[in-house]
Amino acid sequence: MSSSIIADDVDAYSIDAFCARHSISTQLFYKQKREGLTPATFKVGTRVLISREAAAAWRRARENAKAA
Repeated sequence: MSSSIIADDVDAYSIDAFCARHSISTQLFYKQKREGLTPATFKVGTRVLISREAAAAWRRARENAKAA
């Protein structure tokens, strides 16, 4: 993936870009999705996206879960 796809200044990530940005595999993403541990997603046409805000909230939740 090119660095422009996973740049900090995007408003929304594809699942692949989100996974690359957060150094997780798509397999782990879908495993966590089944467990209800992924960020909120939204659809634009057939694309599934994750907003920058949802990604940030997910990171905070994961940090807090680790600390608890």
